[in-house]
Amino acid sequence: MIDAQLEMTDKIGYLLLKKGIIDHKILEESLKIKDADQTKLKRNLAQILVDEFKFDHDIIFREVAVLYAFKELNVRPEELSDERIAEIKNLMTRQGDDVKKMLLTHRVIPFRYDDKIKDKLILAAVDPTDRNLAKVAYTLNVKKYEINYLRKKDYDKLVAILAPTENEYLKMIQEAGEEIQVVQDEASVNEEELDAEINKSALVNLIEAALVEGTRKGVSDIHLIPKSGNKTEIHFRLDGKLMLWHTQEGTLPEAVMAVVKDRSKGLDRFEREKAQDGFIQREIDGHIIRYRVSVLPMVGTELKNKFESVVIRILDDRKVIRDLGKLGLTGYAHTAFAKAINQPQGMIILTGPTGSGKSTTLVAALYQVITPEKNVLTVEDPVEYVIEGARQLKIGYKMNFEQAIRSILRHDPDIVLVGEMRDKETAETAIKLANTGHLTFSTLHTNDAPSAVARLFKMGVEPFLIAYAINIIVAQRLIRKLCENCKKKVTNLEEHILPSGLDIKEWTGAEIYEAVGCDRCNHTGYKGRMAIHEALYFTKEIRRAIVQSGEDVDEEAIRTQARLDGTMSLRDSGFEKVKLGLTSIQEVIGATMED
Repeated sequence: MIDAQLEMTDKIGYLLLKKGIIDHKILEESLKIKDADQTKLKRNLAQILVDEFKFDHDIIFREVAVLYAFKELNVRPEELSDERIAEIKNLMTRQGDDVKKMLLTHRVIPFRYDDKIKDKLILAAVDPTDRNLAKVAYTLNVKKYEINYLRKKDYDKLVAILAPTENEYLKMIQEAGEEIQVVQDEASVNEEELDAEINKSALVNLIEAALVEGTRKGVSDIHLIPKSGNKTEIHFRLDGKLMLWHTQEGTLPEAVMAVVKDRSKGLDRFEREKAQDGFIQREIDGHIIRYRVSVLPMVGTELKNKFESVVIRILDDRKVIRDLGKLGLTGYAHTAFAKAINQPQGMIILTGPTGSGKSTTLVAALYQVITPEKNVLTVEDPVEYVIEGARQLKIGYKMNFEQAIRSILRHDPDIVLVGEMRDKETAETAIKLANTGHLTFSTLHTNDAPSAVARLFKMGVEPFLIAYAINIIVAQRLIRKLCENCKKKVTNLEEHILPSGLDIKEWTGAEIYEAVGCDRCNHTGYKGRMAIHEALYFTKEIRRAIVQSGEDVDEEAIRTQARLDGTMSLRDSGFEKVKLGLTSIQEVIGATMED
């Protein structure tokens, strides 16, 4: 009887309760808000659950779409052709900016005209129950229309292509129409005049524009490079490659760097002779973004100038991967890694150069093992991402990395993340943790997995500790993915493979692609990156080979045994991705060393 009354009162609530998406308590609270809302916002239950209770929009509204028989549009925005994008843009903008603004406000896209019914427009809506959609259709001057449900995550991707958010700081520079000029001829920098010039100029807007633009474009680092002749270049690192974004001419490089320092915490604007580290925090598009700022003094051709190079690392928590399946681990590497992190103790080591995604993989692995019953401690310098459920030690001038490592043993840990094994003391402490019943994660800078064993050996760590404390060593690289919009299938396999020195027999029947280049990928042929892995799982045979090492670890013996166990080299792992049509042979060869 109660269920029947509820179904009559609120069909959405009844359906979501029946499916176990919400419970009775949340339903009661949301119905109270709905009753109070009737005179003002007039929101339905689905809208209240998303707005007030922070339920996943797509989970709730997919059920609503099914309930009210709205068709769901299955769209992959990244795979839409340039012609289709141009058609949708035309439908959005032909009525003027006010109508485009209305469409964006109500999160609806005029997707296409129906193939069967003439003049019938398909409207793709994130919330198909929005009362304003009829008004939107009327404003678009369409007599016939059909509302389809579009997932929010697909809408966000599509809007980023159709109507990228305007960079307000760049707009302010353009509207002001001012040229940024901060030039002085004096032999030394006059700080007061420099300060006055900076305040008058649009330099602040330029730096803020770079932070906003870099975040929106998915850039990993922003480089500010001083040049002679009063020039400063701003480069973006996108998909692992540096590209010039802006050249600031007629401006003293010290002025540009002074603005960055003023916008940062932990940096001394008047210090130009030593390395400095600071950070910036901004809210961009409703998300808190942190930036790590590194300043290094540089030699310049002009003695009167004190040049500094600045690199700003963008730390966007939205990029954190929590699902192990999304890391790109496949086959033996995936099986071995999952097995290693689910052991009650032992060490998991990630190796690779700076910027190879080691931290991303470690954080994803930590999220698999974090539970309220476990005390998870991390020692990182600096902390890149905030990890929910972990206690992250704060490194500063009162407690450095080494002191934190020593103190962690007395803090009753279950799982420990040591950001990097920098020296013998750090490595021995981390391995001691792994050897005394703790699951320990860490990173090391080596070219591949077997060479990590040799590196620890050369640091002075005892062979038996290395052999029995470590569960797995995973070497990782990031390679660029081919742009889905313009990648081209290779028709002449021999012409493509033989110059690379590969055996044509191994590639017979493989469907491979090459890079072309289009507007969507900045004419590089690549868009986005993925990881390739070499997983060295410590089997009995591997442990025996390490323990029996004399004065030197036999890397080749470990490498040979690893291959017998199923380990695939980084290059072979990359070639597997080539055969799946995800990247090119040239990209893999350029990113990995020959076996």
